[in-house]
Amino acid sequence: MTPLDPTAERTRSILRWTLAAAYITAGIAHVALPQPFLRITPAWVPYPAEIIFITGLCELAGAVALLTTRLRWWAGVLLAAYAVCVYPANVKHAIDQVLVAHELRSLWYHVPRLAAQPVIMWWALFAGRVVDWPFKRRPSGR
Repeated sequence: MTPLDPTAERTRSILRWTLAAAYITAGIAHVALPQPFLRITPAWVPYPAEIIFITGLCELAGAVALLTTRLRWWAGVLLAAYAVCVYPANVKHAIDQVLVAHELRSLWYHVPRLAAQPVIMWWALFAGRVVDWPFKRRPSGR
């Protein structure tokens, strides 16, 4: 990808560091405090405790890779795929109204959270330099 203008690159950098911090936080939580995540894991997921541990490791590895120039593109792609993979847990969380960390059992929480998942996918792709949209578009007529 060609570099974007300095403002867009600064935005990408801020988003990259913010996303990495969020995934580090989530990864540590998955590894250190798996119980809340186990409550929202769908019943069809095999070995849920092990899967929660592995997802925590994936979040930590993805965050580090996102901050590593050589691995950044792969981190963006794989963190976007990861967001797709954990979506069923977010759906279960909403449908079953599972109370986690004293949050409200409310559609005011769950609907924005579910709607934000595609944004998180884009965020990973943008932070990983997989896509430039919306900062750079293809020339019209193609």
